[in-house]
Amino acid sequence: MQRTGIVGEATTALATDPPEVAQLLQAQWFSERLDALADELGRDSADVRAEAAGYLREVAATLDERAVHAWRGFSRWLMRAYDVLVDEDQIAHLRKLDRKATLAFAFSHRSYLDGMLLPEAIAANRLSPALTFGGANLNFFPMGGFAKRTGTIFIRRQTKDIPVYRFVLRAYTAQLVQNHANLTWSIEGGRTRTGKLRPPVFGILRYITDAVDEIDGPEVYLVPTSIVYDQLHEVEAMTTEAYGAAKRPEDLRFLVRLSRQQGERLGRAYLDFGDPLPLRQRLDELRADPSGTGTVVERIALDVEHRINRATPVTPTAVVSLALLGADRSLSISEVLATVRPLASYIAARNWTVAGAADLTNKSTIRWTLHQMVDSGVVSVYDAGTEAVWGIGHDQHLVAAFYRNTAIHILVDRAIAELALVAASEEASDGTVAPAAVRDEALRLRELLKFEFLFSGRAQFEKELADEVRLIGPAVDTTKPASAADVRRLLESADLLLAHLVLRPFLDAYHIVADRLAALEDEELDENAFLTECLEVGKQWELQRRIASAESRSMELFKTALRLARHRELVDGADAEDIAKRRQEFADEIAAATRRVNVIAEIARRRVSAADGPAS
Repeated sequence: MQRTGIVGEATTALATDPPEVAQLLQAQWFSERLDALADELGRDSADVRAEAAGYLREVAATLDERAVHAWRGFSRWLMRAYDVLVDEDQIAHLRKLDRKATLAFAFSHRSYLDGMLLPEAIAANRLSPALTFGGANLNFFPMGGFAKRTGTIFIRRQTKDIPVYRFVLRAYTAQLVQNHANLTWSIEGGRTRTGKLRPPVFGILRYITDAVDEIDGPEVYLVPTSIVYDQLHEVEAMTTEAYGAAKRPEDLRFLVRLSRQQGERLGRAYLDFGDPLPLRQRLDELRADPSGTGTVVERIALDVEHRINRATPVTPTAVVSLALLGADRSLSISEVLATVRPLASYIAARNWTVAGAADLTNKSTIRWTLHQMVDSGVVSVYDAGTEAVWGIGHDQHLVAAFYRNTAIHILVDRAIAELALVAASEEASDGTVAPAAVRDEALRLRELLKFEFLFSGRAQFEKELADEVRLIGPAVDTTKPASAADVRRLLESADLLLAHLVLRPFLDAYHIVADRLAALEDEELDENAFLTECLEVGKQWELQRRIASAESRSMELFKTALRLARHRELVDGADAEDIAKRRQEFADEIAAATRRVNVIAEIARRRVSAADGPAS
């Protein structure tokens, strides 16, 4: 009735209002700032107050004891497809912080289940209850009202034209921080469609930062939170969207479908926490550092995402998917192990955690993982011959790529180092590779892929590049000149080559976009028609084997490539004098990168053939 105007929105606290709503409606500072906002907008103060009160009641959540108890039971039932693994040492550390500070859990978002798994784990491990920010798209009947009573704060995604709503959300977040309430939210803003971490969204973090600035209270610790699953029922639906299908709405039918799917076991879910970041302390440090680039909130968000990646364990599903996607043919279990074992050594050398402390070199571990993927339809098996062979199932390449991409962040720097060595050796006119050549080639690739992956700052990236080259082999030192022949021998003798396994799917997708963009010459671009054409040409190239696999025929990858092209001013402003030339140069740059990936693939193929030769 209030929404239709029959009854006015109460601007004073009601008995049914959550504590934060009552506190804000009674706060003098809240009233004064609303009056100032009304003046700024040229609106009547009473109307703005009523609008703000309505938004407050719309977003505010409570923690009703009976509802929370019932919700926890429902959450455990919905999570029945998984055994949830949580690091007890990490939890013990968080308990100590919880006693003296506010904990703000910024989590990676791969599933609708994340918003249930994390609050349940917080409650089950005796941390203070947390309120969870979630998208208003999930506020549907009958679950929406129930979820609000269990600590879910539903927020609208599009608020650019609603200044009163943005003010209310900022004020409400500040009041939660003032009240020492723990919080959780997806720092990515929404689910990843590719499996790897998306760029951060700054809204909630900015509101928390504003609250810390304005409130003289206890420290707020940002807790980087990684949630990763052996497999997910949702992935196949997401991959159909990557092929151009429309996204299904979240409604009661969606909930019923998800609930039924969860009756099929899918292994484990892994909840891990990175090093907590003291927000107030970090703000002081960054503001005292004049050398930093970007805003303080952006730098903190990237820091949190790096810590999430660092906390994300490598799953057996990820490495098996990497092996099968890279081969793009069926493999025996011995062939899968031949790819996985050197990768396991590399993961150990880099001190990355393996999910569940699994032994990736153990045949039983790999066999169990293959059987799990067969059961879910991602992998197919043929066992009527002399030995069983496993391969990616029909139209399952993007599903397998999702699982591989959960671990891709640990492999990107190594893959770039390999490509940089190839490029520097090819361009050594006098047969000598200068140290700067490898670095410059790596930086060019970093620039090419900067919208795809989360890279360290330049100085740290250069240090990591040198470390990666040392791991490839001691024959080349990035601080000293080397002969092109030595660089080539280094790659040919390496125990592990990753560029074709890691980067080729992305570069192939970029190649399609760049090729179609160059074909436009200086014409304007209709984005929807252009992306549809990329899907169609991608299918053609797949059939012609001009791209390695169907994985590269992805709307998500095409959109990111187009974002890069727009950043380089190759999309808008087609009337620029040299745009056709620059579009062709862009296509040539990516074509060169894909050719060098194929060089790495050929070296790896020859090495495998040589290893198999004596046995035959």
